[in-house]
Formats: sequence, C-alpha cells, structure tokens
Amino acid sequence: MSDGMEQVRVGFLWDEGADRTVGLPSYASDGAAGADLRANFPGRTGQDIAPGGRAVIPTGLRIAVPTGYEAQLRPRSGLARDHGITLPNSPGTIDSDYRGPLGVIVMNLGDETFHISHGDRIAQLVLAPVVRAVFEEATHLDDTRRGSGGFGSTGRR
Repeated sequence: MSDGMEQVRVGFLWDEGADRTVGLPSYASDGAAGADLRANFPGRTGQDIAPGGRAVIPTGLRIAVPTGYEAQLRPRSGLARDHGITLPNSPGTIDSDYRGPLGVIVMNLGDETFHISHGDRIAQLVLAPVVRAVFEEATHLDDTRRGSGGFGSTGRR
C-alpha cells in the first residue's frame, strides 16, 4: 500500500455451508477506514427486520484478530441515513481471543420493514490497536477546569 497506511494481517475462516462467493471483507475506497461486511445467510435467503426490531445477521465468517488489536463493527452511514438501519451496540468489539461465528446485530430504527438480502453490505469492520489499562485505587484525583461537571456542563460550544 503506497498511501502510508499500516497493514496488519487478519485471518478468516469460512463457516460450514457459507457462500464463499460473497467474499471476505473489503475496502470500498483507497482511503476507507472500514471494510464492508456482507450478509451470508446459510440458505442464501435474507431476513426482514420490522421497525424497532433487531436481528443477528450472519457473515459466514470466523475471524482471528491479532493480539494487541480489536475489530470494531460500525454501522454503514448510507443504511442509517436512508433506512434507519444501525448497530445497537456500536461500536461492537471483537476481541483477539474470540473465534466463534461473526454475526452482526442489526436494528431497524426506520418506519418501514427493511429486508437484508444475501450478500448485502451490512456493517463496517475497523481494526484498531488496544491499550490495556492498569486500574488502581487513588487517594485523590487531580483538579481540572471542568471538575465534577456532568452531562452538558461544558456548554453548547
């Protein structure tokens, strides 16, 4: 890649019966941060999601996220804008030690039933580095300008 972006290898396995012609996640443009994930239904069918409903959509894949990284699942902006389709736990996290089926929780916040067809792009997958914290009890916290101001305490601007 000549654009200066770091490359990290991420391994995938196909679930038994998955349609391999759907393909692995892929980037839609050279500058894309997220790779598109596609629905991969065992019966090559699809699924309707009623307004207010949610479903786990299969991708037909299992992933091996490298140690020191997480894979984040994020909504596709066009689906959110045009149909109210989002991921209720966004960003969803796939840990480096998870090896089960990769499913995407999809929710319909729109006004009409939405049909997800076999092969549709349903989410974006973003690989991100992980920093592990060391949690420790403190005797005091340093003062800041904001202090203990809660939600909205910094104003509108």
